[in-house]
Amino acid sequence: MDNSRFADQLRRGCEALGVGVGEDVPERLYRLMGELLKWNAKVNLTAITAPEEVLEKHFLDSLAVLPEVEGATSVLDVGAGAGFPGLPLKMARAGLSVTMVDAVGKKVGYLKAVVAVPGLGLGGTKAVHTRAEGRPEAEGLPRAERVLARAFMDLPDWLDLAPAYLAPGGHVVAMLGKALGEEALREEAGKRGLELVSARAYRLPFSQAERQVAAFKKRAE
Repeated sequence: MDNSRFADQLRRGCEALGVGVGEDVPERLYRLMGELLKWNAKVNLTAITAPEEVLEKHFLDSLAVLPEVEGATSVLDVGAGAGFPGLPLKMARAGLSVTMVDAVGKKVGYLKAVVAVPGLGLGGTKAVHTRAEGRPEAEGLPRAERVLARAFMDLPDWLDLAPAYLAPGGHVVAMLGKALGEEALREEAGKRGLELVSARAYRLPFSQAERQVAAFKKRAE
């Protein structure tokens, strides 16, 4: 897939998802894909290696949660793996302060290397090698306005863990596969002193794979 076709597919995908990115973003994401696939030949970062699938299942799937991130200044991506959704979100919204955390040292090594690549627009993005266990100060992790994860753990476990990392007024964001009903989401939130802020089901634009993103906040005392 050449740069021109990649950019066209990315723009079509963003349009289908109802999200917007700057004109410089497709080229930088194309370069990021090159770094990902180069590193993946040496370090097991992802099982998804076909360019069309990287574009949809990593990049577009990450950018799909832009509506839940808008208005925030800081993001903590827990269990970031190869940097999704953190890296595409940072590329799309330069003003975001993004911290990515993962327990696998080789993946964090990749993240630190790619953040340092000139021209990708990832300056100031951090990658931290630790296991997130709900103790941000001890783990050297910041509290953030959006604490999010993609396919990191089951929803109940995520809602147990993530609130410890919230800045005041922040939201926990869960990127899910098949949609859960709002009643089930509210029930899981309520058990943990949380409220459901929003729940949105969508499909990836080319494969039509089902996805859902839900946002939660701490219940007012």
